[in-house]
Amino acid sequence: MRYIRTASLKRLFSLKRQSFDEEISRECDNNSEENKATTGTAPPPTENLRKPTWKCFSYEEIFAATNGFSSDNMVGKGGFAEVYKGVLEDGQAIAVKRLSKSANDERKEKEFLTEIGTLGHVCHPNVTALLGCCIDNGLYLIFQFSSKGSVASLLHDEKLSVDWKTRHKIAVGSARGLHYLHKNCPRRIIHRDIKASNVLLTADFEPQISDFGLAKWLPSQWTHHSIAPIEGTFGHLAPEYFMHGVVDEKTDVFAFGVLLLELISGKKPVDGSHQSLHSWAKPILNIVEFKELIDPSLGNDYDTTQLSRLAFAASLCIRASPIWRPSMSEVLEVILMEEEIDKEKWKMPEEEEDQEEFWGFEDLESECDSSCSTSLHELISTSSS
Repeated sequence: MRYIRTASLKRLFSLKRQSFDEEISRECDNNSEENKATTGTAPPPTENLRKPTWKCFSYEEIFAATNGFSSDNMVGKGGFAEVYKGVLEDGQAIAVKRLSKSANDERKEKEFLTEIGTLGHVCHPNVTALLGCCIDNGLYLIFQFSSKGSVASLLHDEKLSVDWKTRHKIAVGSARGLHYLHKNCPRRIIHRDIKASNVLLTADFEPQISDFGLAKWLPSQWTHHSIAPIEGTFGHLAPEYFMHGVVDEKTDVFAFGVLLLELISGKKPVDGSHQSLHSWAKPILNIVEFKELIDPSLGNDYDTTQLSRLAFAASLCIRASPIWRPSMSEVLEVILMEEEIDKEKWKMPEEEEDQEEFWGFEDLESECDSSCSTSLHELISTSSS
């Protein structure tokens, strides 16, 4: 492998472990106070951060756990990876993400290894927990198993009904996880592929952001940088990213706004007629008729105040200009603060509003072609059945 040799990777997991754990431990101790300062509210008891415990697994361990990577245990498959559920000897349920043997694209190998390095730095209950990796007989990532699958599988399964309380919990938890990635983890991370299928759910429907194959570090001295080629998922791409390759935290904020709309409406990011969800929702958000966004399956069983806050946050997140989008700290303020929202704070100058109308978000869709890549949809997850 050209990018990281096996011996080098083993040294990464041994020699650097002690100093890295000390750094993470300090971060976990300090994060609670930082979160209170940035959001105005103390984190709930479940948000106490945990220290990573990842390790190198042997191939024999994961082979036995997955019953020899049996096809009956496969729970996800994408362009370059497969995911199998398994059970370790101690009874812990795991998900094993394996780089497909047919994947000989070195860029994919690099993305796979990037995910190891990225997740090794995170420590938050709303970000998927990396248990470890295996570098024998291929490349493998080992995660905690998400028994409820992804948000996408939950929302779009016609046999399931997702109540408002659960949707709101997913929105708040996902916002907390993304805020942590942008502000509070040891190194700032841009996810670049925030979407419902990349948010997994624990047994109690706690959301966890997953799939860091496209993630990028953002040094504290930089405000943005350019990426080529453009990667991500159609329906979630921010205008500045798609048109110019400019990526920063606001790229994720735009995608999070689409996720909020998906939770509220139950609609997919792109419908059968190729209309994007944010393009459909924008006129409704502009006239503040938030009830028209609500998923019909909910009927009247939802909290109108929470709906107003989530919808208003979504309207800010999907603005065409990244300058006028909120940070994730501000998104949390809008969603969680008990005081009335100061909407004047977010009122754009008239010329900016005209530019929003000019965009109409249709230019983004009309120029998308096969060069827009998609990431894995249902990896590391399965339905509750």
